[in-house]
Amino acid sequence: MNLPTLLRGSLTWKLLAAQLAVIVAGSVTLALVALIVGPRLFHRHVQDALGFVPPAVTQHLDTAFNEALWLSLALGIAIATVTAAAVSWVLSTRIVGPISDLAVVARDISRGDYETRVEVGGADELTVLGRAFNEMAASLASAEARRRQLLSDVAHELRTPLATIDAYLEGLADGVVEPNADTWALLRNECSRLGRITEDLTKVSQAEERQLDLRIQQVAAATLLEAAAGAAAPAFAAKGVELQISPGGDGLRVSVDPDRLGEVLANLLGNALRHTPAGGTVTLAVERADDDVMLTVTDSGEGLAPDDLERVFERFYRADRSRSRDQGGSGIGLAIARALVEAHGGQLWAESPGKGKGARFVCRLPAT
Repeated sequence: MNLPTLLRGSLTWKLLAAQLAVIVAGSVTLALVALIVGPRLFHRHVQDALGFVPPAVTQHLDTAFNEALWLSLALGIAIATVTAAAVSWVLSTRIVGPISDLAVVARDISRGDYETRVEVGGADELTVLGRAFNEMAASLASAEARRRQLLSDVAHELRTPLATIDAYLEGLADGVVEPNADTWALLRNECSRLGRITEDLTKVSQAEERQLDLRIQQVAAATLLEAAAGAAAPAFAAKGVELQISPGGDGLRVSVDPDRLGEVLANLLGNALRHTPAGGTVTLAVERADDDVMLTVTDSGEGLAPDDLERVFERFYRADRSRSRDQGGSGIGLAIARALVEAHGGQLWAESPGKGKGARFVCRLPAT
């Protein structure tokens, strides 16, 4: 017997048994009351109406009363039983049916079919449950798709440096590649690249799972910007991109881990530098927004298409597919930045007027 049949039969019979129990208890109570009170009340009314009643007439009246009483009780119990059965069937159809569908869909999802859904209609509690279940299934499907994409991306990211290392090691073993300084430097760079990818993956996973050890302090927002600008200044100078700090934000303070927020700003500045050509400008700014503080990194570089504004925060996603991995980081920098900001209870998003018009990354944090 399959799951829906078992579930339907079980709940239907439980509903029917519960109603039958109520009917039996009510019938027994009614019969006892009728037998105890009915005859005495009947005799008193007969005497009040007729006075003296001969024994033969009294016996005949008692027989008629008992037959009417028991016939009425039997008909009432039969009608109540039929009604209980009908109500149980209706309830099983309206309640057990949707629950059975939920059980089937849950079983399918547990077996890996994340696309199955429950048919919903109406506005009762079961409909709300069905919609919530469908939303959960959609979330699981999305998570599974991201997991598969992540595995594919990780495999792709690791494949290139591993293939390079393997080829050079094989060349060294065969004597085809000369073991000079350039060869060792290349192998060290590829090993560093592998280490950077694995370290960044660990970091973003810890941040997303709230497993980071955050050392929260009250810090002036301007201090965070100045520290980030100071650390990034040599790279900007080497490329010929101007790095500015917009005045303002005096007195604005945030409760953050300075080191982690330094990582966020470093990632945002590194991203802006990669996408801003020589002669361009990157501006750091801070401003108040209601009860929050917004740290912004604005560049005059390549800009973003509307479809890329959210996707740039995905792991390994690159808006410019022609850009090689050697020209940037691990491809997880913005994902790490968003996860770190969210771990502080904040938000991180991107804004851009379009391709070729620059971009603005906004980090919104609760003000102290």
